Parts: sequence; C-alpha cells; structure tokens
Amino acid sequence: MVLGAVAVAVLAGLVLLLLLVPPVTWHLVPFLWVDLVAFGALVRSSLRCQWRLNRRPPITLLDVFRDHARRQPHQPLLRFQEEVYTYEDVERQSNRAARALGQHLGLQPGQPVGVFLPNEPTYVWTWLALAKLGCPMACLNCNVRGQALRHALAAARVTLLLASLDLQAAVEEVLPALQHDGIRVFYLSSTSPTPGVEALLPTIKAASDEPLPSHHRAGTTASSKAMYIYTSGTTGLPKAAVITEKKLMMVASLGRLCGLRPDDVIYTTLPLYHSAGLLIGVGGCFEVGATCVLRAKFSASQFWNDCRRYNVSVIQYVGELMRYLCNTPKRPNDREHGVRMALGNGLRAEVWKEFLQRFGPISICEFYGATEGNAGFINYTGKIGAVGRANMFLKSFAPFELIKYNVEADEPVRDERGLCIRVRPGETGLLVIKITKNTPFHGYAGDSQKTEKKILRDVLVKGDAFFNSGDLLVIDHEKFVYFQDRVGDTFRWKGENVATTEVEATLAMVDFIQEVNVYGVSVPGCEGRCGMAAIRLKAGASFEGESFYTFTGDTLPSYAAPRFVRIQDTLEITGTFKQCKGNLVKEGFDPNVIKDPLFFRDDKKKSYVPLNPDTYAAILDMKLNL
Repeated sequence: MVLGAVAVAVLAGLVLLLLLVPPVTWHLVPFLWVDLVAFGALVRSSLRCQWRLNRRPPITLLDVFRDHARRQPHQPLLRFQEEVYTYEDVERQSNRAARALGQHLGLQPGQPVGVFLPNEPTYVWTWLALAKLGCPMACLNCNVRGQALRHALAAARVTLLLASLDLQAAVEEVLPALQHDGIRVFYLSSTSPTPGVEALLPTIKAASDEPLPSHHRAGTTASSKAMYIYTSGTTGLPKAAVITEKKLMMVASLGRLCGLRPDDVIYTTLPLYHSAGLLIGVGGCFEVGATCVLRAKFSASQFWNDCRRYNVSVIQYVGELMRYLCNTPKRPNDREHGVRMALGNGLRAEVWKEFLQRFGPISICEFYGATEGNAGFINYTGKIGAVGRANMFLKSFAPFELIKYNVEADEPVRDERGLCIRVRPGETGLLVIKITKNTPFHGYAGDSQKTEKKILRDVLVKGDAFFNSGDLLVIDHEKFVYFQDRVGDTFRWKGENVATTEVEATLAMVDFIQEVNVYGVSVPGCEGRCGMAAIRLKAGASFEGESFYTFTGDTLPSYAAPRFVRIQDTLEITGTFKQCKGNLVKEGFDPNVIKDPLFFRDDKKKSYVPLNPDTYAAILDMKLNL
C-alpha cells in the first residue's frame, strides 16, 4: 500500500500520543504497539520508494539491483542446480543480452516483449536486459498453449517473443498463427530446430558486456509499465495485469517488510511468470542484496534436502505447497535445517499448525494480495490462520471495506439508496479497496471491459470507486483478517452460503484423503448449487463411504456436506497450485459422461453409495429428494 508524505506527520503524532499514554494502560488497547510498529515500517518502505522514484532520473528496481552489483559484485545472486551467478555475472550477462536485443532485433523503448521461459537463470537476466532497454516484459505462463497463448500475446500487444527451446512444441503449435499476426519468435538457445525461429544465444554471447547508454530509459517514470503479469485464474483466458515501476518496487519491498535481510538465502520453487516468485522472491533479493535459490519445479521429496544443500534461510510458499510438505513421510531430520522464515500466502490454519509442529519454530509471514490489486495485508503478528490485521492506522491511508455480498445473485447487497452495506465483525463480506492516488488500480492491458468489471462504484457514497477483489474475507472482534473464499467458488445451497475452502480444510483431515477440491454443481429443480467433492485418495487407500458419511455429519453443517463425491487419480491445478474447478463444475455428476468413480450421499443408508445411471435419472426426474 502506498502512503503519502503526510504519513510522516501522522506517524509522529501517533508516536507522541502513544508516549503520553501510561504504559500500565497499554494492555487495555491490545496490539496497539505492534500495529504502530508495523505501520511505521510500512511508512518507511513507502517513503523509500517515493524518494527513489521522485529523483531525476528516477531510481527504479533495476537501479537498486545495479547498485548492489557495484557494491557487492561477488555476492551470489542466483543458485540453480550446480550453477552460481554473482551480481556481477548477472549484470554483465544482462548487458550482453540488452545489446543483442537492441542492436540485432531493433527493440525500442516501450515495446512489449513476450518471455516464454521456465524457471532458470535465463529468466532473470532476460528481465533485466529488457528493463535496461525500457521494454515491458510480458511474463507468459509456461503452461498456456494454443489460443490462450495467442490471446496473452495479443493482450499485451507483443510483437516479439523470446522462448525456451524446452517449449518447442508449444511454440511450433502456434508459430504459423504468430507469424500471421506479425510476431517474431526467437529461442534463447544455442541452436534452433524450428524453421523460421532464430537461436539468439550466439549473438548474445558475442555482444559487449559494457553498460548500455542511459537514453534507453530516458522516458521512464514511476507510472511507466514495467511488465505484464497474467492472472492465474482457474477459468477463462489469462488477463494481463499492468505492473508499473512504482508497483514493482513496492511489491519487491514486501520481503524487507517481513524481515528479509541481505545475508538471507531465499528458496523459491514458485513459477517466475507469477508475481510471488518473480517480484517477491527475485525482486526481494534485488531490493536487499540477498541470494535466491531457483528450482525448475517444486519437489516435496527434495525440498528440505535443497534447503540444507544451499543453506537456505527463507522459503517461499503457497498454501498447497506447505500441505504437500506435511504429507511427505516423516523423517528423523525434519527439523535439521537453517530455515528461519517462510513467506507466502494461502496457508490454512490446520496446515500451519502441523507445519510448525513438524518442521520447527519457523516464522510464518502470511500475506494477502492480488497481482492486479491496489493493496493487501501482512500478518505481522504471527496469528495462525490470519492474513493480516485491519488496524486503525493502516485503514486511514488505504481505505478498504468488507461489504455484504449476495452469493446467489453474484452481486453486492445494496440499501434503499443504492449503496453497499458494511458487514459486522465476524460476518463474511466482499473485500473492496478504494481507488485513490495512493492506491491506484491499473487494470488489465488490452481489455478495458475486464478492467471496468473489477471496479465497483457507488460503494459508500455516490461517485466513489473501489477495486473489487472478488474475495470473501472476515474480520474478527480483535481486528484480525481471515480469507474465506473466492466469490466464484462460494456457492449457495439450502439458503446457506458454502465456502469451498472451509469445507476442503475440514475434509482434508480424513485419513484416506490426499487431496480434495470442493465445488458446487447445478441440480434440476433445486435452487443454488449442490456440493460436490473431487478427491484424490492416499496411496493404497480406498474410499470408505460409511466413515466419510459419519465424519461429514459430525464436522460439517448438513448444507455443507458434499452430496456427491468424485474419485480422481490427479486433481487439476494451476502453476501456482490453485485448484481448477471450471471443468469439474461443467461436467457435474453425470455417470454417463464421467468415467471416474462417483458416489452419492444416501441419508437412508447413512453412507456414500455408488452413483449409477438409475440414481442419476431419479435425481434429474426429482424423484430423489436432495
């Protein structure tokens, strides 16, 4: 969240006020001191960013990296497998790449370039090379193919694509269409097996590693587009979120806010095409001068071995990643590591507790935010399960609200004046964040309609505008903030809202379940959507209908217990471990179409029983009451 210079005066006033309050009465205002300290850190971070970007020329994150390369040239920046790259190595390699791209390909400042690479050091020096040329980088998801890939390139108006030879098949699949669209394609490799695609690595190696002239970035400002990061939504085509130089620096400062230090070694297995891995992980190292250990893909079995091998002190996570680690077989050396902090989001309370109990007293820094969002939260108290605190200082500079939301109608609830209604403490509501000069919303490239759809107007007063997070959160009576569910995932059944993440967290405790994905399906003659769970069983386990029925009856409200169960060998997830529900919702519970084993909650038999075509027909004919 970006704060104005007036924050200094307000902060000074708050400190003075706190000093005037007798210490013996501080216990009457819980968390006041920790809230103030956290707010002060945020103010310092914001003012540091503003001071840098208000200089002429502005000091961008690229300049911060280059300053570290001058001050500590031999400090390792990247470790990848057996390779080690110092800050000086990456500086020189990115200079070569920038010169080759500028001179050989004729790149001009402001020209967007698509980067289609897996997790590897090439990604980092390519990013820096493009930044040195003043070219925004479009961070393409390595898993997109065909029409989705073309759409992503078109959204950012990309006319040049840099790809990995590892993605040859994906490139060749769309190459004729890309050439028709006027998009030039190059491999960042030594050779090219694809006609019409040149290999650039020889040209890059032959280029000078001297710094580039400054005129390439002469027009760079705080509001300049630095890159496009695509939302990893579970449905629809990717949307290109605009990341400005100012936002880039603010997000890269998140690690410092959480306690990232220059002597840290941060380990990321998260994809670099997404904001967590690239901006918080690598960008966080740029910010403080730390070292980043990259891994091509997450491996639960090798995770702690890597941490020991590379002397890792900070790990990055998303919630599912932590659950995978907890699901690995226990080992005697589970606590033998140097990890002091975990930085990430989406960690469920029960996994959080299990992780700490098993792997030791690691400081968990959970945060909440969206790639395209204009603000977020940091859990600076370590409260298990929370994503942050709605403290009074923070809200005055980054105004946000939780408002009542009609899940069935898929819209906010409004009063007789047409304005939204705030929820009470403990009540779930839609998070909306006011769009201001301090908290701008830059939207999506090439899609004004989707940008407008994320803006909610007339929230508290006529004419105001808020960013619609699309997430349902709750604030308790102590002002702790908890994530509940995404709007599209929460569904309504029997007049009640069912939060899929809550049901998933409960079902994950069943001893024969390895993974679970909960969603709602339409049933003829029934209002709302009926609960269904896709389940991956643990190795060697079988689905036990009676015990599952008993468990759900004991732990869930009747309306939240899934009526249908689908057993799958694997559950589809995105590159950032988000579960995909779209296809599951479309396929529903038809045994004539679905080849996976299906089960139906039978209240008469007190069990989940196989769902056959006859039972399915009875449900469709409304002969079987749900």
